[in-house]
Amino acid sequence: MAVDTPAPPRATARADRASARRPRRPRRPRSTGPSWSSRVAVNTLLAVVAVYTLMPLSWLLLNATKDNGDLFGRPGFRLGDFHLLTNIADLFTHQDGVFGRWLANSLLYSGAGALASTLISLLAGYAFATYRFRGREQLYGLVLLGILVPHTVISLPMYLLASEAGLVNTYWAVLVPGLVNPFGVYLARVFAEAYVPPETLEAARMDGAGELRAFRSVALPMLSPAFVTIFLFTFTASWNNFFLPLVMLNDSSLYPVGLGLYGWNAVLPQEPQLYALVITGSLLSVVPLAVAFLSLQRHWRSGLTAGAVK
Repeated sequence: MAVDTPAPPRATARADRASARRPRRPRRPRSTGPSWSSRVAVNTLLAVVAVYTLMPLSWLLLNATKDNGDLFGRPGFRLGDFHLLTNIADLFTHQDGVFGRWLANSLLYSGAGALASTLISLLAGYAFATYRFRGREQLYGLVLLGILVPHTVISLPMYLLASEAGLVNTYWAVLVPGLVNPFGVYLARVFAEAYVPPETLEAARMDGAGELRAFRSVALPMLSPAFVTIFLFTFTASWNNFFLPLVMLNDSSLYPVGLGLYGWNAVLPQEPQLYALVITGSLLSVVPLAVAFLSLQRHWRSGLTAGAVK
């Protein structure tokens, strides 16, 4: 059985002197986290921002339950006698149900248009991120310049081009300009550089896959967060697009829901019975956007945080 032998006194004294000469590190104060006052200030600010953001929607929801008498006889943030179902029924039967047609048009412009625009943006961004060719960065910079140009500035030139092509007052007059999305191309390139490893594409090519097959079977599944993110941005922008349909369309049956409600709102002084219908239609026009964001928010959040953590 081994017995521990004590250290010699001379060695112990030498160690004590060395430890005495060694400077002691100052103790760091323990982090106690944010103070109570700062937490209260931050939470108060967030509450104010939340109330300010939700106030228009809550006003819309409360007033959609009122008929015309309650709209003018009660305060804006007070419930009515719950005429919401009656208002919805009147909304979809007014003018032979043109509101339902407007909703279908908006779904066509925003759904089909956003889907096609997202695919084009992904293809362009994937090409800019993957291939090396002369003038690539210059061409990419030209695409980025399109982000700086407001859509209202190019609406009149697009109208003249559509008029020459015979597309004015048709669905294509709104669908075709929405296919070009410079911001979507930018996002697609960022995602492609972060999500698609060049080694994976090279392995697919060595296995005999062509370029389209490599994109469809290898790159596109990896770019699913990018697809959802770009689709949501494009869908929202197309749904809220107002000026382009105003310039391109004359037939009210082709209007999107925003332009149609604007037309009803313009004649409210002559037809005051439309007040309840305009408010109810405005509430229903928000529902598709809310459904899209709530159903795709998991993919959208993962797409926005891409590249934040290595």
